[in-house]
Amino acid sequence: MAADDRLEKQILRLQPQADKNGDGKLSKAEEAALKKRILKRFPQADKHGDGVLSNKEWQAVIRQAGVPKGEVYVYKQVDGVNREMEIYFPKGHDASKKTVPGIILFHGGGWGGGSRVAFADQCNYFASRGMVAATVTYRLRTKEDQALLTEGQSTKRVCIPDVKSAIRWFKQNAEELGVDPNRIVAGGGSAGGHISLLGTTNPGLNDPGDPKGIDTSVAAYVLFNPALSQSDAKDPDVDFLQHLKADFGPAIVFFGSEDKWLKNGWTPAAAKMKSLGITSVEMQIAEGQTHAFFNRQPWKDLTLIAADQFLTKLGYLKGKPTLSMPETGETLTSQ
Repeated sequence: MAADDRLEKQILRLQPQADKNGDGKLSKAEEAALKKRILKRFPQADKHGDGVLSNKEWQAVIRQAGVPKGEVYVYKQVDGVNREMEIYFPKGHDASKKTVPGIILFHGGGWGGGSRVAFADQCNYFASRGMVAATVTYRLRTKEDQALLTEGQSTKRVCIPDVKSAIRWFKQNAEELGVDPNRIVAGGGSAGGHISLLGTTNPGLNDPGDPKGIDTSVAAYVLFNPALSQSDAKDPDVDFLQHLKADFGPAIVFFGSEDKWLKNGWTPAAAKMKSLGITSVEMQIAEGQTHAFFNRQPWKDLTLIAADQFLTKLGYLKGKPTLSMPETGETLTSQ
């Protein structure tokens, strides 16, 4: 058996039909048959091209298979390429009878990588709690972008027009989706947190093809270690501090205490918020944790519980979180 016992259990949970003789285990023959089906259907799973699925490759297949799926919508086309968002709806949601708050999230990946799948679990949870939740694919920067920009312009700017387009589409189609356009929350992780802030506060960097008369302001934010940088000041269009105003909406912000982006990027933003009299931003710190900690358990659940409580205080959710605190005792610290 190439996969260890824990991996075997995960495989059987997702593919119980692979256990042909019903003994609760994967024989070598059963594993080989399953592997053959997977490689035929998903040849890209074999990263090494050796015709064998390593444990790491098995894990990647399992993660993909276990990702909750939403409904895919095209929010615009660029040079024949669809820009998509994946939307998760509350169970039994009837857009013709009821509107609910919405949340739109943007994945991280250094402005040049990542996938909307990164927020599938979070969107699925928020939908289970009664929101319409979207995770967005957006234009990523490339090595060639710098040559097309003028001196001083950051390549981060190429991501922001799609953020604005996605939010405008979400608002424009709010009636069809059953979303209250006045109760839309934006956010994201790392680079996605950064561009969600710029896409909702910077009046520039608009796609000329976007509908006129629809702004990109939102009611609140859920931010997972947003990657702000003091070096952003070189390009005002990507510098959140230059667009931060006293009317900035309520927000919850998550950081690991050892995350360099906390000290070098968010701390100056928090100082400016204080100087502007902004008191509606809640900080939650994971002691001892580094960047992207929220992608790992138990922190994924802990950040969702805290975000749930934050949104409940705003009146966007009702009742208590449906996730449980970890038995191992980890907690977030409010600051």
